[in-house]
Amino acid sequence: MSATVDDLLEPDGVTKVMGVVNVTPDSFSDGGTFLDPVDAVRAGLRMVDEGADLIDVGGESTRPGASRVVASEEMRRVLPVVAELAAAGVRVSVDTSRVSVAAAAVDAGAVLVNDVSGGCDPDLLALVADRGVHYVLMHARGPSVDMSSRAVYGDVVSEVTAELAARLEVVVAAGVAPERVILDPGIGFAKTAAHNWALLNNIDALAALGRPLLVGTSRKSFLGTVLAAGDAGARPSDERDDATQATTALLAAAGVWAVRVHAVRPAADAVRVVRAWRQGGAGDAAPTASLPVVLPGTAGGSVGHRPRLGAAPRTGAGPARGTGRSGGSVESGPGRRDRPTAPPGCAGEREVPWSAR
Repeated sequence: MSATVDDLLEPDGVTKVMGVVNVTPDSFSDGGTFLDPVDAVRAGLRMVDEGADLIDVGGESTRPGASRVVASEEMRRVLPVVAELAAAGVRVSVDTSRVSVAAAAVDAGAVLVNDVSGGCDPDLLALVADRGVHYVLMHARGPSVDMSSRAVYGDVVSEVTAELAARLEVVVAAGVAPERVILDPGIGFAKTAAHNWALLNNIDALAALGRPLLVGTSRKSFLGTVLAAGDAGARPSDERDDATQATTALLAAAGVWAVRVHAVRPAADAVRVVRAWRQGGAGDAAPTASLPVVLPGTAGGSVGHRPRLGAAPRTGAGPARGTGRSGGSVESGPGRRDRPTAPPGCAGEREVPWSAR
C-alpha cells in the first residue's frame, strides 16, 4: 500500500479501519502482547492483511489512571516498529502527545500524529504544521492519571463539540492545515459510560464540525458494562470484540471516516457489510457516498446527512436519560457546582504535563 493518508480522505463513503498496536506493558487490552518489536511488526503486517488501512503505534498507555513514562522509553518502544512498518509500505500513525517522539516517528516514516492530549503542546502543533503530516485532534480534559475526575458535564454532546471546536481553532491558528486535521471525540477519556453512549448516539453533532471523524470504541469498559450479566460484573476486555463490531457497523452506517480497533478482521468485515447494504447488491465498485441507509429507529435518513445511531433527535428541551445531563444517570459524576475550574481541553497539563519531553 502507498504510505500516504491523502487518498484515505477521499470522499468515497467507505469507513476506514485503523489497527492498534500498543508496544506497552500496561495498556488496558493488549498491554504486554507486543513488547518485542518483531512481534509488534508482525502484528501490524497481519492487520494490514486483514484489512487495516492504517496502523496506530503507541508506546505509552492512556488507560484511565495510567502514569506517564519518560520520553526516551516511549521512543525506544515505538521507533523500531514505526520504521519497519513504514519501510514495508504501511501507513503508520504514531499515538503520542510528545513533540520529541512525534518528530522521531515522522522521521522514521509515520504519516499521521494521533494526539490524545487535545493539542496541548504548541511545539507539537508546530512540528505537525512544519512537517505537513496529518493530525488527529482528540477531545481530552487532562492526563490519564486523573481523567475520571474531569468527567463532569451539563450536556456532554454540546460541551464536547464546543471544546473540540475551540481546540480546532487553536490547532489551525498554530499553522496546521485544516484539511489535515481529523477529529476524535475521545470515547472513554474523561467520560462515563453514559457520556460515551450519548456521544455515539449524537455523532452527527461532531460531524457538523466539518472534519473527518476517527472513533475508538474498541474493547473499552463502557462496552463491558453494558454486557454485564447478573452478578458476574463487567465483561472483560478480551470478550468485548463482538460488541465492538456492533459499534463499528453503526459508526460506519453513520458515515464516520475511520474506526480504531484491536481486532481488524471483524471490523473490516463489518465495514464491508455496511457498504454492501448501502449498495443494495450493486457491486463493490459502485460509489457509496450518496446511497441511503436507513437505521432502526430513524425516519429514513441517509449517510449523506449522517443519521443518528438509532436515536430520536435531541431537542434541547430538557435532560435526556443516561446522557450525563442535569437529569442525572447511573454513571453521572459530581454535581455541576463541583466541576474542575481549569479550562476544558487542556485541563491538568500543568500538574501532569502532557508534553513532558
